[in-house]
Amino acid sequence: MDPLLAFVITLILITIVSLWYRISPFFTLIGGAVLFGLLAGMTPDATMLGIIAGIGKVFSAFGIIILCGAVIAKLLQEQHQIEEIVTDIRRYVKNPPVIAGISGYLLSVPITCCITAYIMLNPILDSLEKDRTKRNVLLYLAAVGGIISYALIYPTPVVIPLYEAFSGGMSPLLFDAISIPLSLLLLGGILLYFRFIHPASFTTERDNPQATPPTQSDEISTPVLHQGIHWRAWAPFIAILIAIPVALLLLKLSQMSMINFIMLVGAVTAIALSPPAARATGLSQGAKHAGLIIFDICGAGALGFVIVKSGFAHVALGQLTVLIPIILVPFILAALIETAQGSRVVTAVITAEVLAGSAVVGAIHPLPLILLVGAGSCVVSYVTDPFFWLVQRTTGDDIKTVVKNYTLPIALAGVGIFIVALGLEYLVFR
Repeated sequence: MDPLLAFVITLILITIVSLWYRISPFFTLIGGAVLFGLLAGMTPDATMLGIIAGIGKVFSAFGIIILCGAVIAKLLQEQHQIEEIVTDIRRYVKNPPVIAGISGYLLSVPITCCITAYIMLNPILDSLEKDRTKRNVLLYLAAVGGIISYALIYPTPVVIPLYEAFSGGMSPLLFDAISIPLSLLLLGGILLYFRFIHPASFTTERDNPQATPPTQSDEISTPVLHQGIHWRAWAPFIAILIAIPVALLLLKLSQMSMINFIMLVGAVTAIALSPPAARATGLSQGAKHAGLIIFDICGAGALGFVIVKSGFAHVALGQLTVLIPIILVPFILAALIETAQGSRVVTAVITAEVLAGSAVVGAIHPLPLILLVGAGSCVVSYVTDPFFWLVQRTTGDDIKTVVKNYTLPIALAGVGIFIVALGLEYLVFR
């Protein structure tokens, strides 16, 4: 069968199975890999070997990073230190929606999972706002803020596979010098969007005379009573930042080695500063949570590797570039994969595998190329996206409201990233 047709059939069936059965993405992606391999003319043995190789490749790249991020997250959660971090932010930012967006934005990168950051912030944001509508605005902003940084900033599991596949020796500092200001600009635009559709939610604590300060019975009361910065809560992230120049300048590590090294430093710092009871629980729960994330990403690696081994990049991408401008191929490919299975990390892994070594990579500068894939991973965050249903459950809103407050803002961010990528490609790098 034609590889492009096999790819379309596989995406359609992955979408149907994901919606109908709601089973683990690992099994739907592995099933998709088997189906695609056989439809594309690969032997059963070659298909299974491709699946095994793809899983191993992704696990070696992400295993340490995601485990360390999950352990840091659970240790902080066990000691109520996420509340302390939010309290420190509240000291300088008085507007609850801004606090929510910034908290999601900041936590998603070092924790290496925007969904984990959202889950951890959920009970804290509940305590910031008692009104249901205003509280839900905080939850939406935390989710969208986390996705923006997660899809754009190196090193997250979304950006790492794209950087490794396309960077061509480009410094990650150069990439973040563009992506961080862009992500902050997008976050500001999303805050303006919410201010326009939910103006009542943007009153500050001073503007709201009925607002009462947290008391001893509130969930975040203990951190609020503390007057200084909660350095122990910030310590793992500070250690990660300090480890970056050590890894690059003293140890002379490569980019991939550096990412694993600095995450290990952050996890060891979190473990060392935790009391024994929190340490045991945090390590156990962190390992379990990391396992769920890693296996889903490994399923993506299996599907991506089988697609590459089938010769898809040479045949199907050649057909696509005849039909559409080559600059649109990464964006559309990522959007299709994201629509089919809903995970931005999975989208990045599969897209990186498919495009690596193709004519697309040579035709587009690495920086806008990475941004184009990131943009495509954001434009359709709907029913196949597990984060969509998590937000729907935690807010209790109907589907139409979740689309307005979750799907649409993320799509607007994706369009913004796409426009910037086009501008960089045609105005800066040509």
